[in-house]
Amino acid sequence: MKTFTPKPADLTHDWYVIDATDVVLGRLATQAAILLRGKNKPTYAPHADSGNHVIIINADKIALTGNKMGKELYSHSGRPGGLRRDSYAELLEKNPERIIKNAVKGMLPKNRLAKVQLDRLRIFRGAEHPHTPQKPQVFEIAQVSQQAK
Repeated sequence: MKTFTPKPADLTHDWYVIDATDVVLGRLATQAAILLRGKNKPTYAPHADSGNHVIIINADKIALTGNKMGKELYSHSGRPGGLRRDSYAELLEKNPERIIKNAVKGMLPKNRLAKVQLDRLRIFRGAEHPHTPQKPQVFEIAQVSQQAK
């Protein structure tokens, strides 16, 4: 059986917008990663860049389940003493975009395509975004948090 390789003319990068209001972080990240990789297309090939552009709005209204408010997000600058620890509760107020980007990054493959695919992710705190001329399609995530009801 031959490996399917899409032709460059077949690789289109569509635009999708996802509303993160009351959506659980993990469910949002998995759906965004699927769209970024292009797995929703029939021309998907893991070695070809057939991903889409994803816009996530209302990032500050995301639902964190379990005990995530008490946990911390770690990052390191690579320099001595460069460990940075930020709690999820603090990040949800100051920089909710970082929480979502880190979750989506963890669900992408660890290869060269991941950086290109992650660059197509755009996260906004409010409901407004500057990408309306691209006419993004609304991608609905059906299951919302039970805590929000």
